Formats: sequence, structure tokens, C-alpha cells
Amino acid sequence: MGAKTWMIVYSDDQPSNKFKRYPKPDLEKTISLLNRLFPNEKLEKTDDGDLSFTCPPNDMIFAGHFDGISVVAAKEFGIDNPSKIDRRFISESPFKKAYIHAMHSVVDWFAFAKWEDRELTRSLSLSPDSGIIEDFGEKFEFELPYWKGAHPAIDRSEEDDEEYPFKFHPLELGEEFLKELFGYQLEGFEGSELIEPEKIRLYGFKRPKPWWRLW
Repeated sequence: MGAKTWMIVYSDDQPSNKFKRYPKPDLEKTISLLNRLFPNEKLEKTDDGDLSFTCPPNDMIFAGHFDGISVVAAKEFGIDNPSKIDRRFISESPFKKAYIHAMHSVVDWFAFAKWEDRELTRSLSLSPDSGIIEDFGEKFEFELPYWKGAHPAIDRSEEDDEEYPFKFHPLELGEEFLKELFGYQLEGFEGSELIEPEKIRLYGFKRPKPWWRLW
């Protein structure tokens, strides 16, 4: 699996309900949101992206403020402990709910967190090398089959001495979160009920270089 994400999603309702409408982003409101989230950075508008690519390089941000939902993809959201995110990213939420979704295929790492009315209700972070880094709050119903072993990471019918530390693959659970909460997947299940994330535009912004790289 090669999927990667590091994004925060703000919504006043179930995010998938908003994305299914294929909303158009508002540039002025997107810039206003970014100015609140990144007050010390002078961002420069650059080429746009879309919802299928929410793992921008460190010097980029992809973002879109839509009717009832906002998406911001930036390096700040690819952290091992999502519950410890800088508080401004929660206090400046334009909507009732906030979600962090992050995963990295190179290390099979997945992290997720949800806030409602700015209070953390669920956080999870795990990888084979680090184990369970965070597991706070009540699990979502769609998570439970994974924890119970319904989607094993390895085929037990094959002879394999190598033990996998979890009953499931973190990236497969990460894709399940994308499907159930956001209405799309990057890899895995395909169905007519899923949205096409590449059709949802995100504005691109260049971040300023650190002062020691200005020459």
C-alpha cells in the first residue's frame, strides 16, 4: 500500500455528507482560515491540488474552505500523538467537529483523532515498530471488527514464522476511516457509493523558506 495522508478536516456534520456534494472551495475564506491557523507564515498561492493528495511536502499546504466543511493538509498533522496537536488548530476550528487523519505507508503508521465542540473524543496512533502510541476514547463501531481479528494482517493459512504485532494492518484501518467518515478511499475498496476525491479541488500554497535558507 502506498497511501499517505496528513490532514485536518473541520465539519459541521458528517464529512462524507459534505464531500458527496462535490463542493467548490471559497478562496477568500480558505485564506482567512489559513491566516488564523498559520499566523506567522506569509503563504504564497501556487498550483492547486485535490483531495486525493493530502500529503504535501513540508514547504506546501493544500486547503479548501467549503460550505460546512474545511480541509487543510500540512506537515503539522502528520504527528505520532494527534492528541497533542498545537491547540490553535482546534480552538480556531470553523465548525463543530475536527478530525485528524494521518498515515504513512513506508512505516505502516496510522493516526486519527476527533474533537467535538473542541473536546477530544477519540485518538489512535499505531505502527508495527512503535506499537500502540495512543488509544483514547470509545472506538467507532466500524473499528471493532478490526480489533476482533476479522481483517487479519497476514494470511494464517500460509506457513509464516513472522508474527505481526496487530490483528489488522494499520493502513487498512486507515482506509476504513477514510471510507466511513469521509466517503472515499485512496487504496482498497471500490464502489459506486464512494466519492472520487480527485474531483474535490484544494488550493495550493507555498510556505516561506526558513531564514537560514534565504540565500
